[in-house]
Amino acid sequence: MGLYPTPENLSEAQKQNIDAMMKLSQKAFEGIEKMVDLQLNAARASLQETSEKFKALMSVKDAEDVVNLNKDLAAPNAEQALAYSRTIYDIASQTSSEVQRLIDAQIADANKKLVDTLDEFSRNAPAGSESIVAMMKSSLTAANSAYETANKAARQVVEMAERNMRAAAEASINATKR
Repeated sequence: MGLYPTPENLSEAQKQNIDAMMKLSQKAFEGIEKMVDLQLNAARASLQETSEKFKALMSVKDAEDVVNLNKDLAAPNAEQALAYSRTIYDIASQTSSEVQRLIDAQIADANKKLVDTLDEFSRNAPAGSESIVAMMKSSLTAANSAYETANKAARQVVEMAERNMRAAAEASINATKR
């Protein structure tokens, strides 16, 4: 690629951007499909479970049966809710990770192209412009470093939130079992 973009360069860049957007859209739709499947399966299981609970309720003969039935029904509901929440979180987390991976690849590609353009500019630039090119490269390096630091901090926050969610969920399950 020369110092000034040609129509072919612009067309190729546009094709790459469209391809990247299509990949991002595909990952988003895959996540949506997983969520819809989860919802349908949960609705189906809920319908089946409601039918079974209704049958059990209809077979109650005395107050002791009602107490025992309530105990039997409470724990599975909490466990199912926790499993459902975990699955939703896993789907969202996986989709987010895949989208982030695609974005990171796009940023890396754009940075490489920018560095290549700066290198070409420095080869064809008039004498004395080396400091401008060095400053631009330094700025790019600093921006990349800031992005990586922010990205790493965001990942740490997500990991901490995930650990806290798991601990709270386990505490809830343990409390319902008592």
